Amino acid sequence: MRFEELNWFDIENYLKKEDRLIFVMGACEQHGYLSVTADVKIPQALADAASQKTGVLVAPSVNFGCSPYFLDYPGTLSLRATTFLDLTEDLLRSVYRQGFRRFVFLNGHGGNNLAMTRLYELQNELPGMQIKWYSWWISNSAQMVAQKYEIRPSHANWLEAFAFTRVCDLPKEEKTPPIVPGLCGAKQTKALYGDGSFGGLYQVDEQIMQELFEVCLKDIIQLLEFDD
Repeated sequence: MRFEELNWFDIENYLKKEDRLIFVMGACEQHGYLSVTADVKIPQALADAASQKTGVLVAPSVNFGCSPYFLDYPGTLSLRATTFLDLTEDLLRSVYRQGFRRFVFLNGHGGNNLAMTRLYELQNELPGMQIKWYSWWISNSAQMVAQKYEIRPSHANWLEAFAFTRVCDLPKEEKTPPIVPGLCGAKQTKALYGDGSFGGLYQVDEQIMQELFEVCLKDIIQLLEFDD
């Protein structure tokens, strides 16, 4: 159940019995052969599935994040860190004012993790608020799936190649990860990574992807079980 499926009366009625809310934090950036909005599509799909099972409302997704290192790849739209932090705070303050108190942030992009520090500050300031942050791809559950099948998880490789993020045929071979010298600017990043994948397999069996999705969904449903 998403905001866009409801009017304000519906949300007001929801708040009479429930104060939980799911935020989807994404990005618009290069993902090799995958959709440039893969970082939105994946947490959004997880949020929708979790909402169907729990009835927890899902706020409109934040479609842009911090991706300064990918700016030389056409299609990447990046926010400044200060802009992203302020955006996150403004959204949270808006819904807190209306009565939402328990939040799960489903994050799809590594560059967005910087928001956690701002959220810690807000949690100290706003009484009664509880916040959980979940970056699905670095969760223990996702890492265990990769270990189980002995496949390396990384940016724009099989890890993010769900049926709903694929927009073309994917290479069948495995890419050798490049040697990264340290922090790279946008020009150097593009020269280093080429097609945008950080290396490894571009795709794996659908069974593995479904297993990955299900273990992350299980994590999220557990995160939605707040202490009263």
